[in-house]
Amino acid sequence: MAVITRSDVIDDVIVVTPDVHGDSRGRFLETYRRSWFPLGREMVQGSRSDKEAGALVGLHYHLHQADYWYITRGRARVVLHDLRRGSPTDGSTLSIEIGEHNDAGLFIPPGVAHGFAALTDLTLTYLVDNYYNPVDELGVAWDDPAIGADWGLGSPVVSQRDRSNPLRSELAADALPKFGMRA
Repeated sequence: MAVITRSDVIDDVIVVTPDVHGDSRGRFLETYRRSWFPLGREMVQGSRSDKEAGALVGLHYHLHQADYWYITRGRARVVLHDLRRGSPTDGSTLSIEIGEHNDAGLFIPPGVAHGFAALTDLTLTYLVDNYYNPVDELGVAWDDPAIGADWGLGSPVVSQRDRSNPLRSELAADALPKFGMRA
């Protein structure tokens, strides 16, 4: 049975450590089960991201969408930052390495900024509880000193979009979600 752990750094973030079964033929593990996430809604869309070592994605956030991430190949350092007004963990930053060396899935609630650094070539699969909506694709600077993220990369490769995200202090109040807000 998978071990479900609530983060002690950011409220409502859940880390799933799956039960891995293996033998000489390979291994099997369950990566997602709806019942693991009491605050989660049904996941309605699945996607995959393949990145080369050195790539950095983020920090992105949504007002109305939760994500569930699982690395199927390679290793990543994931950075989460709580942007939710009124959250008991508002302003907290969590860094966790997941992937082949640490089988773990991450449930990321709306309003928690998220990004990852590809420590190796990797494949990230993710499920979301709302269909893609470009209006709900928001961002905050990956290198904001107020967030203090340690990405574990010397010279990351960052998209133009992510390089142009504003600092947290520059985000308008209406661009920040309220804690406990549901779409």
